[in-house]
Amino acid sequence: MSLAVVPVASLSELRCIGFNSHLTCFRNPRKWRIRSSSAAPGVDLNTLQSAIDTKDSKAVKEALDQLREVGWAKKWSSQPYVSRRMTSLRELTTLGIKNAENLAIPSVRNDAAFLFTVVGTTGFLGLLAGQLPGDWGFFVPYLIGSISLIVLAIGSISPGLLQAAIGGFSSFFPDYQDRIARHEAAHFLVAYLLGLPILGYSLDIGKEHVNLIDERLEKLIYSGQLDTKELDSLAVVAMAGLAAEGLQYDKVVGQSADLFTLQRFINRSKPQLSKDQQQNLTRWAVLFAGSLIKNNKEIHEALMKTMSDKGTVLECIEAIEQA
Repeated sequence: MSLAVVPVASLSELRCIGFNSHLTCFRNPRKWRIRSSSAAPGVDLNTLQSAIDTKDSKAVKEALDQLREVGWAKKWSSQPYVSRRMTSLRELTTLGIKNAENLAIPSVRNDAAFLFTVVGTTGFLGLLAGQLPGDWGFFVPYLIGSISLIVLAIGSISPGLLQAAIGGFSSFFPDYQDRIARHEAAHFLVAYLLGLPILGYSLDIGKEHVNLIDERLEKLIYSGQLDTKELDSLAVVAMAGLAAEGLQYDKVVGQSADLFTLQRFINRSKPQLSKDQQQNLTRWAVLFAGSLIKNNKEIHEALMKTMSDKGTVLECIEAIEQA
């Protein structure tokens, strides 16, 4: 479950789940033609679909801006102004965030469950194999037992190699699909409300993300020149998934990648923030994102359903506007 920034030419990770800022004026603006549409009567969505298909963030924003002008994309960029302020844990609790004091603590639920299962299973099989006759009763349990040691060694030396297995194992938790959909839909919705065009998403195991792309913002990130306003906007979208889980569950599971992404944004900003300022930014971003999600609960749930049904980006946008 993650959010990051992708270059226009490549959608590789930070894994690079993208993140766009507000775009500036466009050259050669398209002429808008109103035509009938089964999804939106009287409104032509073909230009928007074409822009999404070509991964053209400027064209996507331009199309959505014009759709808003003709009265269709009313939710698009409806919450453009973001201003940071001091935020306390009490405010997060009042909003409805459960166990707010533990939000920044990375969850080890999936990792622990995976390791417990591996160790428990191999231990049990080793006991059974010990009943084999002759030398088999010695060598087979030894080989089976070594599996746990190998897994632990890999986890210590190169934990990334285990993530695919852990991700697949976590799908057995009954709340897994809901958490994934809730988390990624929050990133999608909050970005849309802030005016950040979405170009793709995935709920697949190990590939959960929402893609947004913007050349200008990407250059600012890589050059370490994010200003306060841009950092605040990025922080709100980055913390949206965490906030959505916190509003629903007692324990947040998918925050690790989001916190890593937020820290990356903080490290690329000017001026540099102190540790106390970083902590406050995180709390404020969770509060702001959580407020947007809570105030748009029906829209969020409609978007979750569409994303769970593997709807296209355009269908997700329609779900937001028609909820």
